[in-house]
Amino acid sequence: MSVLGEKPDHAELRQALDAGDFRTVGGLTSELVAEGAADQALDVLAEYAAGNRRALEILIEVLDGSGSVRRFAGRMLLDQTAIDDVSQDALISIVESIGSFRHGAKFTSWVYPIVQRRVADYLRRQREGVPLDEEMLPGERMSSIIAARTTVQQALAQLPELYREPVVLRDIDGLSYAEVAEALGRSVGTVKSQISRGRALVAGSLCGEAGGSAR
Repeated sequence: MSVLGEKPDHAELRQALDAGDFRTVGGLTSELVAEGAADQALDVLAEYAAGNRRALEILIEVLDGSGSVRRFAGRMLLDQTAIDDVSQDALISIVESIGSFRHGAKFTSWVYPIVQRRVADYLRRQREGVPLDEEMLPGERMSSIIAARTTVQQALAQLPELYREPVVLRDIDGLSYAEVAEALGRSVGTVKSQISRGRALVAGSLCGEAGGSAR
């Protein structure tokens, strides 16, 4: 159902989501992103992402591809590695908390405080020198859960192959990012992004309907 005052292309996206027509959803989302309207696409997708794996998958792809999370983190951090780590942690927290997104809200405004909290966690750990084995951030926690294999076989099986291969090579086989990139014939930056998205989708599967409150 379209929202009063919503642009026609946004209304079409909502109608396609209502119908479960994800081929059309993908096409319309790509058009909106190409038109510089990624934020508007995210607003609509976020309303459907809790409990709808395909909508969640497209949401993560658009959000990560837009660079919004990295830009938010980059406002507060200078170190590139820190930005990468915090962005991955934030992406997982967003997926775990998507059930608390309020319909009609601006998605990126909802995302920003989550990124802030992940940055604050990172800075506190740096300041206090907290060992990794004492407190694990979301990215580290998901990597450990995946490596344990005990609860994630079904979640891994549901991942698109594009994400499943690098996640398995990194988190189960223990390859470095560079080794994963070489094995798959992809760039290191590409596999980092695909692993981040894959871990986020595994987190969504482990959350059942991706519910929960923002942390």
